[in-house]
Amino acid sequence: MKKSILALTLLAVTAGNSYIAISAESEVAATEVTASESAPVEKPVERTPETEKQALQQIFDKHFKDTLDMSPIYGTYIGLIEYNDKFSAPITNESLAAELALEEKYLGQINNIDESLLKGQDILSYQIFKRDREIAIKGAKFQGHLTPINQMHGIHNTFASLGSGESAQPFNTVKDYDNFIKRSQGYVAYMDSVILMMREGIKQGVVLPKPIAEKILPQLSAHVVKNAKDSVFYGPVNMLADNKDISASDKKKITKKYNDLILKTLAPSYKKLHDFIKNEYLPKARTTVGLSDLPNGKAWYEHKIEVNTTLALTAEDIHKFGKEEVARILNEMKQVKETVKFEGDLPAFFEFLKNDEQFYWKTEEEVIKAYTDVKNKIDKRLPDLFEVFPKADYEVKAVEAFRAASSAGASYQSPAPDGSRPGVFYINTHNLKSQPKFLLETLSIHEASPGHHFQITIQQEVEGLPMFRKFGGYTVFSEGWALYAESLGKEMGLFKDPYQWYGRLSDEQLRAMRLVVDTGLHAFGWTREQAIQYMIDNSSMAESDITSEVERYISIPGQAVSYKIGQREIRSLRNKASRALGQHFDIKKFHTQVLIDGALPMPILEKKIDKWIYYQAYQNMDD
Repeated sequence: MKKSILALTLLAVTAGNSYIAISAESEVAATEVTASESAPVEKPVERTPETEKQALQQIFDKHFKDTLDMSPIYGTYIGLIEYNDKFSAPITNESLAAELALEEKYLGQINNIDESLLKGQDILSYQIFKRDREIAIKGAKFQGHLTPINQMHGIHNTFASLGSGESAQPFNTVKDYDNFIKRSQGYVAYMDSVILMMREGIKQGVVLPKPIAEKILPQLSAHVVKNAKDSVFYGPVNMLADNKDISASDKKKITKKYNDLILKTLAPSYKKLHDFIKNEYLPKARTTVGLSDLPNGKAWYEHKIEVNTTLALTAEDIHKFGKEEVARILNEMKQVKETVKFEGDLPAFFEFLKNDEQFYWKTEEEVIKAYTDVKNKIDKRLPDLFEVFPKADYEVKAVEAFRAASSAGASYQSPAPDGSRPGVFYINTHNLKSQPKFLLETLSIHEASPGHHFQITIQQEVEGLPMFRKFGGYTVFSEGWALYAESLGKEMGLFKDPYQWYGRLSDEQLRAMRLVVDTGLHAFGWTREQAIQYMIDNSSMAESDITSEVERYISIPGQAVSYKIGQREIRSLRNKASRALGQHFDIKKFHTQVLIDGALPMPILEKKIDKWIYYQAYQNMDD
């Protein structure tokens, strides 16, 4: 009795009113029972844990299928070959209404489930699914469809990556090649609707900022070729030479089809959008940059914050936290300056780091080799902090030339779920001055292991998760985890070189500045130039890299604040667990608890960790 009372007291301290019972069990089911769709019966069906589990799983299965039908490229990325010839329907008022109706339908169905009868993973899945439907419905009133592309996130770039033969779209059989040709027809129809939506955006005053619209033009013109061999879409044709499973006659036919596809279908489509933006859209593009400058923009930005952080935060709170973190990190940078005995103030130290040749590679090959070598170094240290590891490996590649100019400095692409291809850690070698050597260790940790590669791949590999959780995610969780992972470097024996530690601080400073700049741009009227200057004053980043970053924040409001917020939440949960469990706190088991159920909204993760703390404390109470 004494043990139970103490445990419940600890529960109240660690979890408060946020506690819910979430089992670590993983359960699946297969049938549906809903009030709206079940046939009328004389006697109501008795609800039991089994019937609710079955009803829940069928809701998930049907929703996931509907999601894939609307976004078949998503199906390709997760390895479902039956979607490889399909493309999303054009953007129309009807298609937008259909998407909203679908969300409302599934919210109604999930609300018909009795949560009290669920257990294990089903409780998590229920809570996540319901929350996601509510957020989607809430966001439908905003007019994101009127700016469907930008220089950062645009189907024009995604499609080119797929068609290059270097991404998820397979090119191994004759059918694979035919699939992409068919998919291309859908792409062209979709891009025609993009023009119509952007034209409607002009009428309603919902348009891209001029600097952003300008950045799209070179991305489009890169695909307007007169010789098919000059196109990135010719990559799969070049792959034919090494393909022993396709006959010579079929190779000849494919080559002819792809010449025609590029010159008669794809190049004209890219040119049509290019000319529209250049001649019709750019003159109407806006001179302001903040989301709050658009109709209903303040509420729109608040929604973006909620979507990206999963938390009820205000722009004011985020802005203040960001400024505090920027100041703290600057002080730590000064300590590094003193450690390396640099004579001069911090701005002079920044200039030294930006300009001294010792901090920069000379070739793309050097960059890729360095990151491959540090991968091997980190892999040996991971068992010190982790007990669960991804089965799939990852490789290091340079970002493709056609998208490098506007891409981030680094990124991660998850492995194929069936193991047919590894994950990819992409390094952008377009501008070697934006890839200083002192970022080597921290960037590898963030994008690969134990950052994105660990989190995303483990999530894909967890058995028993519904598909929407296995392949879904939350920016605040994934990016928060990756930034938290960077903070583990010293615990893994890294960052012994003071310049590598400066690289860690530099990376964290970027995320802290994002809190200030993103909110500054979209809530407080900052200009593009003001944001750029703020980042110049508080970091050693190259101005060209800063400009790309600021234009990224302009294009995707709210996304950039999620990194530091997520890191703060995960670190706070670790500190809470460490204080509550004392000598019984096991860092490996804590990391397992954070990762093993995939990406979770922060409030749901907190409740899960609170429950874990409770049970750990209960089990160790006699000690």
